Amino acid sequence: MPPAHVVLITLLVYKATLLAIGILAERLNRDEADFLLGGRRLGPLVAAISASASSSSVWTLLGVSGFAYREGLVALWLVPGCVGGFALNWFLVARRLRAATAGATGALTVTEFLAGPQRGRGFLPVRIVATAVLVFSLVAYVASQFLGAGKSFESWFETDRSVAIGISAAVVVLYTVLGGFWAVSLTDTLQGLLMALAALALPVTALVAVGGPLALAHGIAAVDAPGYASVLGSGTGLPHALLGVLALLGIGLGYPGQPHVVNRFMALRDDRALIVARRYAMLWALIVYPGMVLLGLCGRVADATPLADHETVFFEVAGALFHPVLAGMLLAAVLSAIMSTADSQLLVASSALSHDLGWRARSARGDLLRSRLVVTGISAIAVGLALTIDDTIFGSVLFAWTALGSAFGPLLLWTLWRRPVGPLATLGAMLVGFGASVVAYSFAATRGTAVERVLPFVLAVVVLAALDRRAAER
Repeated sequence: MPPAHVVLITLLVYKATLLAIGILAERLNRDEADFLLGGRRLGPLVAAISASASSSSVWTLLGVSGFAYREGLVALWLVPGCVGGFALNWFLVARRLRAATAGATGALTVTEFLAGPQRGRGFLPVRIVATAVLVFSLVAYVASQFLGAGKSFESWFETDRSVAIGISAAVVVLYTVLGGFWAVSLTDTLQGLLMALAALALPVTALVAVGGPLALAHGIAAVDAPGYASVLGSGTGLPHALLGVLALLGIGLGYPGQPHVVNRFMALRDDRALIVARRYAMLWALIVYPGMVLLGLCGRVADATPLADHETVFFEVAGALFHPVLAGMLLAAVLSAIMSTADSQLLVASSALSHDLGWRARSARGDLLRSRLVVTGISAIAVGLALTIDDTIFGSVLFAWTALGSAFGPLLLWTLWRRPVGPLATLGAMLVGFGASVVAYSFAATRGTAVERVLPFVLAVVVLAALDRRAAER
């Protein structure tokens, strides 16, 4: 059977599984709390793996491996950066956020928690600004996922990209609308397990193919590219090289500010489940990120002719080293994972519009219907964006990550570990973090550097500390 047919059959089975999960999960949704947060009944495995998959998505499989393929040993800094981000979330954020939102506040979203009591001063402005930041960032994020799925289907099946984007979006929207948080978490768990499997099978097979660790080291040294065999990369001068390393490590700062990730902590059923989930999540990170870096390095050593598109190394290695049937199944799993990365972002964006802005229906079922309609509407906007923008939208994923991390991360850490802050400090830190990210991304000279990845977070912390101290002195 041709590999393309295997891919298609596997995809159909996988999509049917996703829809079945959505239909079954629909029975668990009695009200808005169930739809947005699973009734706070999430177990450790689902919480850990779904949060991991939501924070990683296709950027990890294709982006990290592609970066290692192109840049060399400097990509090793992605491992402590990303694994450190996991640790930051699970050891500093998870327990306190779960306790705070499950207690007196009863918050269903990160925005609701940060905005403070509904009758408090400045409650509505904080929610409006937070919603604007979330929707702006996540619509671009979702559009890039739909576009990535469309491009992948287009290359495999020679299908029109717009048709592929429409089909991909329809499946994701359908199971998200039906099952809400439960469907999103369960499907993301399946996606995360597939990612971990790929991160084990492909790199190990590739390492054996190049002759083992010693042969890989010799091969890396022989690559004809400036700085490929240096952990400091090809930067001119030590200060420039260190700033490049700081930019990679700075990716980890974005983890606490991702509402579609940290809401899994709010949904955990108890602290015991959290402790077990933390072990699963850290193990997942220690498998996936080193695996993808290793895959990229092996892919470069295995073939002296550089790929035209470095982010296709995942597909190239799979096709070269695996039997066509196995390669087809693995690639189908990856394509399926690409399609199902948008669900968490869709749910959070819809919760921002339907819940955080205080729109209320006359009944619990009415709130549920409203949330589903908002998911559908946001998806339609994201599909339209994916159909009209050029391919560079895929590169905006990391911008959206940094913007969200700088807008919400400092606030969340400060609130959990120091004290809640007033609306002025909340708005100031949020706007400075997000605004600085937008400005840094707007200039080619600072895009992808420590200025974009670290400086917005630092500025937000400085503004937050200054405004909070000023408020305390009054």
